Amino acid sequence: MSNSAIQDLIDQFNQIKKNLETNVESKRKQFNYQFSKKRITFERTLLKAHKKLKTGSLRYLFDANPLIIITAPLIYILIVPLLLLDLFVSLYQAICFPVYKVQKIKRSDYIVIDRHKLGYLNTIEKIGCMYCGYANGLLSYVGEIASMTEQYFCPIKHARRVKNPHDRYWDFIDYGDADTYVGNLKEQQNKVKKL
Repeated sequence: MSNSAIQDLIDQFNQIKKNLETNVESKRKQFNYQFSKKRITFERTLLKAHKKLKTGSLRYLFDANPLIIITAPLIYILIVPLLLLDLFVSLYQAICFPVYKVQKIKRSDYIVIDRHKLGYLNTIEKIGCMYCGYANGLLSYVGEIASMTEQYFCPIKHARRVKNPHDRYWDFIDYGDADTYVGNLKEQQNKVKKL
């Protein structure tokens, strides 16, 4: 497949992502919530309806599968390595990216914690949503930093199929294409550098 055909596919993929975001935006209108200065607000009638649907924390625990309750500490203990990962990746970016002249990734674009504000969630569900928002956002943030690092140092596709590669991967140099690697490495590096 030629580079222009690959670029066409990347453009189509980006358009699909835009379409998905447009769909999310239409849901915002459907469920009638607004953003103002990082604050989310619902209509009062909708807030009342949400509160009526809330299951109390004690009822939630009583109805829960006992195995889920028993395994919950295994999920939440992961906060320790996640916090350490957050610290070290943030330090790596703060120290190394300026040296490489690579544009920094905004952590708040990836770690979004807002679902705990929903009125139909009880305290236990809110804590879980905060945890999931942090953990999945952190892993996306780390993945973005890692993908920029990979594009800077080793923008080569793998010989084997990679399941769910990051967005930059498709623009990498083909495996075994030594001429393009030698000739285009700087171009790949420039794609992640500050302009």
